[in-house]
Amino acid sequence: MSGAQHPTGRSLAFLTGIPATEVKGIGPKSAKKLGDSGINSVADLLLHVPRRYLDRSQIFDLAAVPLGEEVTVGGTVRSVDRRRISRGRTMITAVITDGTSVVTAMWFNPYLRIEEGSEVVLSGKAERFRGKLQMKSPDVDTWGEDSLVTGRVVPIHSAVGGIRPFRMRDAISNALRRSRPITEILPVQLRERLNLVTRDEAIANVHFPESKEDADAGRRRLIFDEFFRLEVALALRKQHQIEESHGVEHSADGHLVAEFIAALPYELTGAQRRTIGEIQHDMVGRHAMHRLLQGEVGSGKTVVAVAALLTAIQSGYQGAVMAPTEVLAEQHFLGIRDLLAGAGLAPPLEDPPAPAGTESLFSAGSTPESNDRPFVRMALLTSSNAGTNFTPPGAASRDDVVTWIGDGTVDLVVGTHALIQEGLHFDRLGLAVVDEQHRFGVYQRVSLREKAVSYDPDLLIMTATPIPRTLSMTLYGDLDVSILDELPPGRTPIKTHHVASGAASLERVYELVRSQATAGRQVFVVCPLVDDSDKLEVVSATAEYERLRHVFPELRLGLIHGQLPSAKKDRVMHEFRAGAIDVLVATTVIEVGIDVPNATLMVVEDADRFGLSQLHQLRGRVGRGAHAATCVLVADPTTPEGEERLAAMVASNDGFQLAEEDLRIRGQGTVFGTRQAGVKDLKIADILRDAEVLVTARREAFAMVAADPDLQNHREIAAEVEALLGEDEEWLFRS
Repeated sequence: MSGAQHPTGRSLAFLTGIPATEVKGIGPKSAKKLGDSGINSVADLLLHVPRRYLDRSQIFDLAAVPLGEEVTVGGTVRSVDRRRISRGRTMITAVITDGTSVVTAMWFNPYLRIEEGSEVVLSGKAERFRGKLQMKSPDVDTWGEDSLVTGRVVPIHSAVGGIRPFRMRDAISNALRRSRPITEILPVQLRERLNLVTRDEAIANVHFPESKEDADAGRRRLIFDEFFRLEVALALRKQHQIEESHGVEHSADGHLVAEFIAALPYELTGAQRRTIGEIQHDMVGRHAMHRLLQGEVGSGKTVVAVAALLTAIQSGYQGAVMAPTEVLAEQHFLGIRDLLAGAGLAPPLEDPPAPAGTESLFSAGSTPESNDRPFVRMALLTSSNAGTNFTPPGAASRDDVVTWIGDGTVDLVVGTHALIQEGLHFDRLGLAVVDEQHRFGVYQRVSLREKAVSYDPDLLIMTATPIPRTLSMTLYGDLDVSILDELPPGRTPIKTHHVASGAASLERVYELVRSQATAGRQVFVVCPLVDDSDKLEVVSATAEYERLRHVFPELRLGLIHGQLPSAKKDRVMHEFRAGAIDVLVATTVIEVGIDVPNATLMVVEDADRFGLSQLHQLRGRVGRGAHAATCVLVADPTTPEGEERLAAMVASNDGFQLAEEDLRIRGQGTVFGTRQAGVKDLKIADILRDAEVLVTARREAFAMVAADPDLQNHREIAAEVEALLGEDEEWLFRS
């Protein structure tokens, strides 16, 4: 291994630059296999920690050895027999005694060296065969050897790309010997305060410990390091945002927000008031807001988002809401349009609209005093649909809406990816709201913000999917977080039942549907995503709709799915809201954004095909009014995970609790993949198991960056973050 050595050892940052091929036993073929699994450097090898350990430090007497367990025994080789067997294989049999008893060991390995009279140590499982003690293919070493596999706590490394564990162990041993001592990067005071072993001890002991306690201490340090690197990067990004931001200083004193809230037919919850206050506090500051708004199903996120948008608009800027699907964008448009109309903030219909600056209160140069009545011009823009709240239906084309966004006629636009299309420009974008952020890539979010050229608009990320606290600290650790943890008064918990798909169970479900419809209530029946193909999804929903028309000839049924033309989707949802449809057969297009207070029953077919958070979102479409609501999950789960998801749904209505349970069931897996670009999966740490360490690492990282914003006094830490996060570290700053 070439290269200059740090005066106090080699750092992990330095070892990321040493290719794995420098390690004895790793040739080009092995390096290719390792590289395909993300192990390219010596640092990667050293951070490929064992998945478990075997304690072979205790040597048993042969007379008292337990059977069927991994044990270590020792003795003198009494005899050795080598003979060829079928297919050219060689079997070696040795008889070993320790003075208390005798064991016969056998191997199918022509290269094994074992000699009569030598002192050896064997590790493996002991069994009795025809009354005699024997061991099949045990690990063997002679007394006094520096062994990796006998007489000690033995690491079991995972196989990588077909490279067997024992070869990984040997390669890591070689890499470790040639890398030590490994440089310490944490300040002594921090390490001692947290009772962390040194970096050198940690890496050595996690791989080849003297005891299980040593291995645990080493692993704890490396878990801290992994979280600490990530949180330092997030803290640096937040610091960078503050230093580089040229934000908009909005006003919280305008008329719009006050009139909007005063006109609501209900009182805001305490959580809504608190969250609106947090958002407005950020928006009036000179640095651009970067805030995550998350909350329970039905907790009133839309009202909070509208208050934020109106804060921007009353300050003379535009607001934008970007949703991941056309259906959700259209639902947001309709919902916000109705909220504005209910507050008296909707403009009169115009065809064509008045020129910008003559009617809109919020165009440049306008003041509240110059208009008899304030209003907000709003538009919808998707890849296939466009509309406004100030022109008759169908009167505004997509080109019209794009023009009106660019010249300032439109104060608030709701759309999909169409908002970041080339050629679309905002006149004065002041707030970008990104809904269901986990369905977007980070660059879409960045592209929307970059529609404002000379300044940084405020950013509000909104999600209806509760995020476990530990996950939000890693996925969105650079953002300030507002949580709506309170439901509006009068909401009753939704009762959830799991039933099998047999005829008898389905008949009971159908009777429940009839009883709700007869009582004047409404019902959702959701079909699963049978395949990734939208066409197959449509066929499934359509077929179920036709079948249920025969089951319920006396009821009024409707059908909605993602492939319906926008006008028809709008008509179906309008009829359902108006009570003209008793049972709506749907796909997951109704997962979010649908608010029908009279809907009291949700039936989810093949419910085990849905994820836990998706089931919770679907359930949240009912129970939004004054009447008690029920969710029925129809499924015959075929996997333990499916059974666990359904059991969790029956047991809890708490979205945050279900989010934690979902993470536990799925494992942390590719959690960072939800951002489409970003930090790789954690290699050692687990955000649930190691939540306490994560909290500590975050606290220490943010404190360090606050005291040393450029890490001028912690250059080794800065180098390690850059080296080990690589392109991800660059992405952290990009986003």
